[in-house]
Amino acid sequence: MSHTTAAIIAGAGLGNRLGANLPKALLQIDGITLVERAFTSLSSVVDEIVITAPTGYESEFKKIVGDSAKVITGGVLRSDSVRLALDSLSPSVQFVLVHDAARGLATPDVARRVLDTLKAGESAVVPVLPVIDTIKEIDPAGFVRSTPDRSILRSIQTPQGFEVSVLRRAHEASEDATDDAALVEALGIKVKTIDGEARALKITNPSDIATAHSLLHPTKVELRSGIGTDAHAFSQDRSRQLWLAGLFWEGEVGVNGHSDGDVAAHAICDALFAAAQLGDLGSNFGTSDPKYAGASGVALLNETLMRVTNAGYGIENVSVQIVSNRPKIGHRRKEAIEVLSNALGGAPVSVTATSTDGLGFTGEGKGISAIASALKIGRAHV
Repeated sequence: MSHTTAAIIAGAGLGNRLGANLPKALLQIDGITLVERAFTSLSSVVDEIVITAPTGYESEFKKIVGDSAKVITGGVLRSDSVRLALDSLSPSVQFVLVHDAARGLATPDVARRVLDTLKAGESAVVPVLPVIDTIKEIDPAGFVRSTPDRSILRSIQTPQGFEVSVLRRAHEASEDATDDAALVEALGIKVKTIDGEARALKITNPSDIATAHSLLHPTKVELRSGIGTDAHAFSQDRSRQLWLAGLFWEGEVGVNGHSDGDVAAHAICDALFAAAQLGDLGSNFGTSDPKYAGASGVALLNETLMRVTNAGYGIENVSVQIVSNRPKIGHRRKEAIEVLSNALGGAPVSVTATSTDGLGFTGEGKGISAIASALKIGRAHV
């Protein structure tokens, strides 16, 4: 039987803004990867599915979808991936949906309505949501240039639908775009909009994970908090580098430790694990594991983010206080916040510092300690 409808799932993104160390499509929400959610949603709507995967992850994607979809290696850019997927479609396909794996919570209903609108005679169809916030157009200097009428503005979602011949022409005429409909618009072809849905949100930052859980379980979410601490003595080895709050402190003597000794990063990891009831720093990154010997605090934060996310939690806020006579944190506070937040996929982070007026080992200048707290939102266990 010939296939007339198909879907392309763009899953080759690496999830850098999530602080992930694996492709975003493999991020789990309630134990199910985004790519599996997207595949399941579309498989009941179209005749065939092609999924683009990052180089080296093809077999993992294949394990998830089996023989029910074609998995190909994606390109460097999203448009490259879509072009490669178009070339992999059956010759008989007339209509194609292009969907982001990062929007894996989208329901089959949206895909069906997009496809129905195509079959009714439209060449390009996109789901949209009204814009709630006031939008400002600014100039290169950062000054407001104009305020568009938000009643005529819409946020674009996926899956987007096209006549295959139209989408091929659009990609042949342009090099790159994050939105396929924009390429079709450039050809002078009208793009029809239909109502989208809140569940088709794009998972980009940790806060989006929390939103996803609230959408899946609107009355079953919980807030959880955790506290973490860490302390290390200054090293007698004057060549030992000091890493603190994700930053290298040139000219400062480092601390003793199995990894880089970043007490701020370690305390944050501890707090996040505690909030998710996943143990502590030692049980997750023990000194007996050579894998973490010399590991950077940022790398441990990346790994912690993935573990708590896979457990069903999104990070709402993290706060860490550094206790030490040196180094002085104030002039690099903004830099530290940025590095730590990026390591946690953009989660809000605050950094403070204090001393102990000469009391204790930190007050005597023998080492550094840190105390962290974390607030997370996740699925309630009922």
